Amino acid sequence: SQYIHVPNGRMHYVDEGDGETIMMLHGTPMWSFLYRHLISGLSDQYRVVAPAHLGFGLSDKPQNYSYRPEQQARNIAAFIRQLNLQDITLVVHDFGGPIGLSYALDHPENIRRLVIFNTWLWPLQDDPQMAVVGRLLSSPLGRWLFLRFNFEVNVITPSAFGDRAKLTRAVHDQYREPLRDPMARQAVWVYARELLGSRDWYKSLWERRDVLQDIPKLILWGKKDPVLRPTYLDHWLAAFPNAQKVTYPDTGHYVQEEQGPALVPTIRQFLA
Repeated sequence: SQYIHVPNGRMHYVDEGDGETIMMLHGTPMWSFLYRHLISGLSDQYRVVAPAHLGFGLSDKPQNYSYRPEQQARNIAAFIRQLNLQDITLVVHDFGGPIGLSYALDHPENIRRLVIFNTWLWPLQDDPQMAVVGRLLSSPLGRWLFLRFNFEVNVITPSAFGDRAKLTRAVHDQYREPLRDPMARQAVWVYARELLGSRDWYKSLWERRDVLQDIPKLILWGKKDPVLRPTYLDHWLAAFPNAQKVTYPDTGHYVQEEQGPALVPTIRQFLA
């Protein structure tokens, strides 16, 4: 474990290995632990850096911070500057997609490759299912469920696995433990609210997507994701038809958990 100060708090991160830099960004309610198999599998040849956003994992959880993804993107930009990360292969998942790709859009010259797991970069209101889910989660009832019952970790996360047996109790506890205290769940609740609430920011990112056109991309997609369904993959491929893709028909939202070490050869081949 290592720590670095950014505006509003202290971010925890893992920094293993030497060589070209790979930076891995998680979503909700995960943290750097999500990438443990890739960190151990790639750090023999690459420098693998995996921060935890403020409000998640072992990073600080300040009570008066906004936690909006646009603000978290500013933290990632500060993180990259402070560590002087260069020529980055950026790996993104879930909310780590818009957060990390915001940096890529602003600094394409510093991004060597993109590895994209189940995520998005556009407004979600046009998806009827997401519109319903987003409204529920951002309601007073949703806030109560998230803050009082740790609903994201205890209910949503297991339901997003294609094979729930892959979410063992020991692994589940690694995501549950940093959020034991209801006061620590603010970021997770804000992310749920911002599925729809950050519409204008997502729109501004998507409108600049052509900036990423010439950056090599590998898309690794769990097709049994109940939220980001295969239509989201189609959206990515329509925008970036030259992207390499590998799909996992029986895997859900958390591809890194369900596929684990099996992802390493695929990513290693892409990097080479």
